[in-house]
Amino acid sequence: MTTPWGDLALTRFPEDPRERLRAWDASDEYLLRHLAEQEIPLSGTVVVVGDRWGALVTALAAHRPAQITDSYLTQEATRANLARHGVEPGTVRLLTTQDAPPDRVDVLLVRVPKSLALLEDQLQRLAPAVHQGTVVVGTGMVKEIHTSTLQLFERILGPTRTSLAERKARLIFCTPEPSQERADNPWPYAYTLPDGIGAVSQGRVVNHAGVFCADRLDIGTRFFLGHLPDGKGAQRVVDLGCGNGIVGTAVGLANPEAEVLFVDESFQAVASAEATYRANGVPGHAEFRVGDGMAGVPAGTVDLVLNNPPFHSHQATTDATAWRMFTGAKRALRPGGELWVIGNRHLGYHVKLRRLFGNSELVAGDPKFVVLRAVKR
Repeated sequence: MTTPWGDLALTRFPEDPRERLRAWDASDEYLLRHLAEQEIPLSGTVVVVGDRWGALVTALAAHRPAQITDSYLTQEATRANLARHGVEPGTVRLLTTQDAPPDRVDVLLVRVPKSLALLEDQLQRLAPAVHQGTVVVGTGMVKEIHTSTLQLFERILGPTRTSLAERKARLIFCTPEPSQERADNPWPYAYTLPDGIGAVSQGRVVNHAGVFCADRLDIGTRFFLGHLPDGKGAQRVVDLGCGNGIVGTAVGLANPEAEVLFVDESFQAVASAEATYRANGVPGHAEFRVGDGMAGVPAGTVDLVLNNPPFHSHQATTDATAWRMFTGAKRALRPGGELWVIGNRHLGYHVKLRRLFGNSELVAGDPKFVVLRAVKR
């Protein structure tokens, strides 16, 4: 990536030489160019929210910024990119969306996230630290910035306008008005589940901002809940890509002897999963881990993996995450252990599972979804 401060060699995480997607886009370049051309002072506390793979904080490392992200993969990519450019550990302060933000923010740079709810939550959390002299600049691709995006900045921070588009990217300029009134932060959001979905019927779900389908039970998860395995006794179960944790919570309620590991690369998701699990008074044992899929789970130690893999990475459609989840699950499963997958019918996960496990059984299906079962031989 070419920046006003020099060229940067950047990668995503996990690094894959076959990866064709870049670790930055035109919106990152537009923001950095604007900062340099307008000679915006980068003194005081610089905070970067939503940096996708660390491109922004790597370029601005000399100004000792703080990065706030919901993604474990983003943090790992940022660490690698900073190290690659000789930036000493601790120069960039790496924070998660669950950490307390800095008390004062002098420059706030926002890479607009895909989730409007996550943007709302983060602006609400940062608003008390923003003062009248804070420089606030957002950036994103044109297709990511909507009227509702601008309205959020305006409602929470102050008057907002946009730039002209360049290379399909756009900037957002916001003038903070710290004295303006704003509504309370609505996140996290909780609701009661419906009847007829097994062990979690009438249970409680807690969702932090940015978690998929945060205000209702999505139809894919509802279908999965109706077709979960009915194992009993001591089992080690992994809710892989756990989201709000409702699937793993259902397993824990149905089988109190199960040990459930909730794993997601989203800090917001794992916090939601733990809150959901606690809200339902599950009697068994659980562990909650933010990480890269099954990495860190010892080989041959798991009886059952439950998985609803994502097929998007930000705006890109890709099956790379699903493939890594499936291979990680196979490694962690004991012989005879099972991977159960819920997915859209058109994604063809059965082909991948047969290639990897040598088998794939259709457990249930409807016109939109399939539940598949693969056994480690």
